[in-house]
Amino acid sequence: MRRIMNASLGTQLFVLQMVIVFLAVGGTAGVWVKHTRSQLDWQYQQRALAIAESVAGLPQVREAFRRSRPELILQPIALGVQAATGADYVVIANRQQIRYAHPNSVEIGRKLSTDASEVLNTGHTWTGVETGTLGRSLRGKAPIFDSSGRVIGLTSVGVLQDTVDDQLGQTLPPLLWTVLAVLAAGSAATGLIARRVRRQTFGLEPREIAALLEQREGVLHGVKEGVLALDLQGKVTLVNDAARDLIGLSYHDVGRNLREMPLSSRMRDVLNGVDSGDDRLVLHRDRVLVLNRTPVAVRERQSGWVVTLRDRTELIRLTEELDQASSTADALRAQAHEFANRMHTVVGLLELGEHETAVDYITQISEDYGRYASGIRQKVADPTLAALLLAKSAEAAERGASLVLAEDSRVEEGMIGDPHDAVLVVGNLVANALDALDEIGGTVEVSVRTEADGLHVRVGDSGPGIIPDLAEEVFREGFTTKIAHSGPRGLGLALTRQTCLRRGGWVRVHNAGGAVFTALLPRREDVSGAGDRWDARSAKRGGYEGVNGIGGRWDARTARPGGHEDVETPK
Repeated sequence: MRRIMNASLGTQLFVLQMVIVFLAVGGTAGVWVKHTRSQLDWQYQQRALAIAESVAGLPQVREAFRRSRPELILQPIALGVQAATGADYVVIANRQQIRYAHPNSVEIGRKLSTDASEVLNTGHTWTGVETGTLGRSLRGKAPIFDSSGRVIGLTSVGVLQDTVDDQLGQTLPPLLWTVLAVLAAGSAATGLIARRVRRQTFGLEPREIAALLEQREGVLHGVKEGVLALDLQGKVTLVNDAARDLIGLSYHDVGRNLREMPLSSRMRDVLNGVDSGDDRLVLHRDRVLVLNRTPVAVRERQSGWVVTLRDRTELIRLTEELDQASSTADALRAQAHEFANRMHTVVGLLELGEHETAVDYITQISEDYGRYASGIRQKVADPTLAALLLAKSAEAAERGASLVLAEDSRVEEGMIGDPHDAVLVVGNLVANALDALDEIGGTVEVSVRTEADGLHVRVGDSGPGIIPDLAEEVFREGFTTKIAHSGPRGLGLALTRQTCLRRGGWVRVHNAGGAVFTALLPRREDVSGAGDRWDARSAKRGGYEGVNGIGGRWDARTARPGGHEDVETPK
């Protein structure tokens, strides 16, 4: 047995299936033999009873019982019936169970070897198996009645069991040939099944399959990238630990359809292949994920899809910070270029001997910049946000645009919550407005103010505005109207919306002479723990409050020229 268990998978399957075939065929043959024997026994018993009843009903038999020596008449009758019917014996006895006829004449006059009182006393027939002087036999007994209906004797007819065994033996050869044919067919089928299983398992043994499964589980759950497998119907068939953490799934989600899972429409579109392509960016919860969907083919037939997920949250945030730093560097470079021009002017005036003119020129420049910086600082007390607006003003000047601060701006220090989120929201909205003014110039108006519910931001530009049908699409990750450059595009406004929603706020857009973006960024301590939770329903397109929602409503009348403080970007 141990040698069989250590054999190859094909050998084990062949042996086990052959055991099953032998048991099935042997059991069937045994049941058939037993049933056939039972049928033969019943048939021979009924046959013996019919002969016995026929003999008991003969008039010569009744008449013989009235003679002084009935055996002289009954013995020839019994032997004749025995020879004519093929019975092994025909016995006739009187009411005292004394034989009047028997195949062995020596037994005549002796008492029956088996008790027949039941037949004699009740007058009923009897069938069964008994052992007598001739051996074990199948018998039928019938009472003999006189003319008045009284039982005067009985007739016993029997067929030896050896005769029945011979009859059964004659039926066995066809059965044996059938059994052998079934065994041969079963052996061939078993061999084919074992060969097919071995081919389907690529010749691998069970221990090798188990090792591959363990290695697969170890690799899948050990990689840092998320792996999600889907079948052709969109059901999740496999998900590793990283994917569960990134998407927020559990072990119970395996086998569920994507439609039944709490995923954003963007995430569902990428997983289903509606939004196809490489390196699809998806904002999910507080993370920026990169998804790649690849078809899986088994033996040249597609069986599903594998989706890999990579967490690019920190990379994207660092990219945003790098963009801010780049913008600041560009602003400093522009200021350095402007400063160099002014220094050349001062040097020229000094060389010409126009000392008083040089002093007046320097004084005027200093006062202009001081008024501009102090104007921002008076309204924006938070230093981080004020520095961002100064840098964006310089960037706007270099790009041929003008950034102005609305007169309703008022930011109190310490009232904006997390300054990183405020810089991200304001910086992305201003950058988007400046991009809209590329090559055409214009004005970007910024309004930032703190109220009881948080920081209200309004950024409007004098550009062409937003196509009404795209008013909600602009906040979807991956959406962009800009010419593609290296690096991810279409994330600025999506991150802005994500940040606002995470803090319990909102962001909206409409047209009022140009595109006007409004946003509410509550202070984190006012969110009641909602900052780290994500409701998948809020991630659907247009999932934030409508344009007519409460708080931070933009009045188009305030966007008219002169509706802000006349603080222009220094040239």
